[in-house]
Amino acid sequence: MPVTDQNPFFSFSNDKPGLLVISGDWLLAHYSHLRRLTAAAQEHACAVTDVQMDQLNKLDTAGAQLLAELLGPAQLEKLTEQPGQLPEERRVLLRRVAQSLDSEEPQSPRGSSLLIELLERTGKATAVFWGHLVELLGFTGLTLASLAANVLRPRSWRMTAVVAQIEQTALNAVPIVALLTFMVGAVIAFLGATVLSSFGASIYTVDLVAFSFLREFAVLLTAILMAGRTASAFTAQIGSMKANEEIDAIRALGLNPMEILVLPRVLAMLIALPILTLVAMLSGLFGGALVCALALDISPTMFLSMLQQNVDARHFILGIAKAPVFALLIAIIGCLEGLKVSGSAESVGEHTTSSVVQSIFVVILVDAMAAMFYMEMGW
Repeated sequence: MPVTDQNPFFSFSNDKPGLLVISGDWLLAHYSHLRRLTAAAQEHACAVTDVQMDQLNKLDTAGAQLLAELLGPAQLEKLTEQPGQLPEERRVLLRRVAQSLDSEEPQSPRGSSLLIELLERTGKATAVFWGHLVELLGFTGLTLASLAANVLRPRSWRMTAVVAQIEQTALNAVPIVALLTFMVGAVIAFLGATVLSSFGASIYTVDLVAFSFLREFAVLLTAILMAGRTASAFTAQIGSMKANEEIDAIRALGLNPMEILVLPRVLAMLIALPILTLVAMLSGLFGGALVCALALDISPTMFLSMLQQNVDARHFILGIAKAPVFALLIAIIGCLEGLKVSGSAESVGEHTTSSVVQSIFVVILVDAMAAMFYMEMGW
């Protein structure tokens, strides 16, 4: 057993087989040497029946961890119960290290582990979802309370920040929203023309495009784009400030981060998303009208005439009414995830991704609920 015979830290007794003698300084300064020796001696650790530690000179946490790995947490904890070998402070250190390593050991597999693991994962996912829901509802209430407290105090409005956020969230997003909805409108018109022509009802392609964009697609596509573009930007901006302790500095100055960081972004989204939804409606209808003109010989004048005759204004109202709700949810989720950043660049990235996923999920969920509500109400 050359490892134990040629080092100053531990050795087997020649007089008593199975007795391991610990000696020397088990310190961080010798960590690399001790790590190699203990790793090489792991296969002989099972032969250890007794341990002598009265020759141990110095010990720190790194050395205690290596001792626990060499002897095992159970045997090391058993040694700490023998008061004669070590001073009290070293026995406490070794006991804490042994207990921490023992608690990190993986649990033994249980019977029907697949089902239990599935139920365990489902329970944990449900608890995480419930925690996120409670946080979101709480932050929504806090935001609405701050908004109500400031709405009657015009001097507290931060119009410069609101206008800057509107420029970033609305004006800079107009090209991508218009292009995307134009292409989707053209695709819907093309599909409608293809399918409805089989029934001799190609003329109803106009109604299909109009109903789709006025009630659903314009606001939904715009909200999803804003969830991916603006919610992530809010989280990254606020998260970077949190990581750089700028939010702590704001609080130290006696200012309220809700009024400075959250409310301008919420107000900007409440203004920007309805405007972008209107742009999306017009672009989608334009894309549908272009396909109708090229594929179905429906002129733009006829398209507008059919639109005026067959499509009620309530469809536009039902669609645009969802925009402020989506805007509020997207802005709140983006700001909340930014405030939850723990202080590192990795945390900023994780919460940015989380804000996008949550925003898109919530938008689609609320849109589905709104669609069922409209259907039940006969709207």
